[in-house]
Amino acid sequence: MKLRKSLFLSLLLAVSQPIWAAVTEVSINDLYPHRSHRQSTIVITDVISKYHYRDISLDDALSSQMLERYLDTLDPNRSFFIREDVAAFSIYEKKLDDALKQAQLDPAFKIFRTYRQRVNQQIKLALQLLDEKFDFTKDEEYRFDRSKSSWVSNQSELDALWRKRVKNDVLSLRMADKDDKAIHKTLSERYAGIVRRTNQLNADDVFQLFINAYTLSLEPHTSYMSPSLSENFDISMRLSLEGIGAVLSVKNEHTVVQSVVPGGPAELNGEIKAGDRITGVAQADKDIIDVVGWRLQDVVEKIRGPKGSVVRLQVLPKDATMGGPSKIVTIVRNKIKLEEQAAKKSIIEELDGMEKRRIGVIEVPTFYRDFRAYSKGDKNFRSTTRDVRKLLAELSNEGVDGVVVDLRQNGGGSLTEATELTGLFIKSGPVVQVKDTLGKVEIESDPDPKIAYSGPLAVLVNRNSASASEIFAGAIQDYGRGIIIGEPTFGKGTVQTLIDLDRLVTAGTEELGRLRLTMAQFFRVSGGSTQFRGVVPDIIFPTATNAQEHGERSLENALPWAQIGAAEFKAENITDSIYLRERHLKRIKSDAGFRMLQEEEQLIQAVTEQHTVTLLETQRRTKWNERDEKIRGNRNRYRIAKGLKPLTKTEQSDDEIDSKADHDEEKIDQIMVNEAAHILSDLISLQGSHAKKLQLSKVEKMANSKQDCTLTIVGC
Repeated sequence: MKLRKSLFLSLLLAVSQPIWAAVTEVSINDLYPHRSHRQSTIVITDVISKYHYRDISLDDALSSQMLERYLDTLDPNRSFFIREDVAAFSIYEKKLDDALKQAQLDPAFKIFRTYRQRVNQQIKLALQLLDEKFDFTKDEEYRFDRSKSSWVSNQSELDALWRKRVKNDVLSLRMADKDDKAIHKTLSERYAGIVRRTNQLNADDVFQLFINAYTLSLEPHTSYMSPSLSENFDISMRLSLEGIGAVLSVKNEHTVVQSVVPGGPAELNGEIKAGDRITGVAQADKDIIDVVGWRLQDVVEKIRGPKGSVVRLQVLPKDATMGGPSKIVTIVRNKIKLEEQAAKKSIIEELDGMEKRRIGVIEVPTFYRDFRAYSKGDKNFRSTTRDVRKLLAELSNEGVDGVVVDLRQNGGGSLTEATELTGLFIKSGPVVQVKDTLGKVEIESDPDPKIAYSGPLAVLVNRNSASASEIFAGAIQDYGRGIIIGEPTFGKGTVQTLIDLDRLVTAGTEELGRLRLTMAQFFRVSGGSTQFRGVVPDIIFPTATNAQEHGERSLENALPWAQIGAAEFKAENITDSIYLRERHLKRIKSDAGFRMLQEEEQLIQAVTEQHTVTLLETQRRTKWNERDEKIRGNRNRYRIAKGLKPLTKTEQSDDEIDSKADHDEEKIDQIMVNEAAHILSDLISLQGSHAKKLQLSKVEKMANSKQDCTLTIVGC
């Protein structure tokens, strides 16, 4: 079977955090490995040793990594274990590899039983601390992100840490104008929920946690799903086109929006962005339920619901500090509409400083393909390539001078579509190379020599452009077919397949679950991988700060960048981007939009780098207000430059003003697109200048040739 047949499924998976499905409390005496767990272990280790793309020995070094990752998975913020516990677990540091080889899983369960006891113990303390009267005039700090901190030395230090944690939780709710009674109720339920959800984890859940400590020590995209999670995954896939359309994960006990799905209610609503944290959920007009510290699956089940129903989310924006101001976002659940996912076109003209040109823009939110219609033989099946081909023809008829393909936020999709879409802009040839576990390289090529569009081309990407987007952008760059603009892309250059473990055993009736296995890697036609580095634009926008903290580069154990031999392909003339870069930098130096984007990026970066928060209420409120003023001041400088009414203190976003007036405001997302149009316009001018020089050179050569001939005749 060709690799492409298994790629689409891998791009649908987004298991970035273990999702547990147990719903009733489990006796601690039942937390022991089962026969099915041992059988699954044997199959998983065998499959990984034979077929995983990365060849890593199951040895003492890996055992040490597994122990560290298992403890980090159980207690990521180092809030339950103390140094004495970790020292006791160290007896397994070089034994977990042997335990896996022999399918002896007792160490994992012993560690988990200790963890469960520690959770019960610390939450009991937290509930007691709620009855204290905290002094918010005392100058203290609380470290809310302890993921990189040392384990505390003893129980008294841990209790002191929890006192600050409870104090911080109380202060955060005070800042949100909750009264004492409401604060006590909210936090009592939050803390009790932590115990309840921990005590619901069964033996399957523990096994899954431990096995994923092993798989994630190999690289980030190989993971195990227990039978219950596999069933839940199937349900979620059947329901995947309903809900709010957001990919979620967990960090520091907060549910974090990883991305919003193109065409989904969340994207159409426009108030939820990647990086935002969901702290509460309510159904329609019911009260908000605090979901801080909840299991991801429980939060998903609260958010999920039938089409047409209303869900309200309490959201802490990504640029807000921990404990800062949140907002309520109301969303009507709906199916993800294909027409909203489909490619769209627009035309940019009459931009300040741009020559009188019409630049076509094609936005491609995802690489979609209606596989069901295709398999049925429907000649009119929907696909990215078909839609873009039609849009290109329309833009050509409308007389555009160049085209920008906008791939920002495009997380990938069908490999077939990435290949065929590239074919619209190049003559037939290779598009991407796929290297499997055995070292065999398969080339995906565009067999169609027809070109749908041969004019000036730019591709706009950002840090969230991934997988299929990187294949397309990389090929366009390698062929010299167009100029790549924006931010370095995500760097997701590996291929996964989903393996049903039940099919690999001949005996036994117990379900074993599934393994998501990394088994190949993408390489560009020039030989370099799209993995880790991503695609580096020819012109990088100044918003591309701290690239190491985004995408694949930020993940532990990510496969490194690699290189193989180049495929046979013919590149066009590569554009010298120095002139274009100089023009770009000069232009954005005085551009209000880019200045705003850069300042917002700096604010977000400051929040990201902050790991502590003050417990002095006056100082906390001062910092809160200062942050709001910075955001509002930054946005207002941009609005004033555009001749728009500035935001007042009660207006927190452009959306609140846009609903009243200023409907013609240039959207923030359009700032980058407009600059891409400027750059493409510069490229057209540059190509025109080169064409004139070339023509003059030809005329000059012809004149010289005639003159030489005349002289020769005279001489004769």
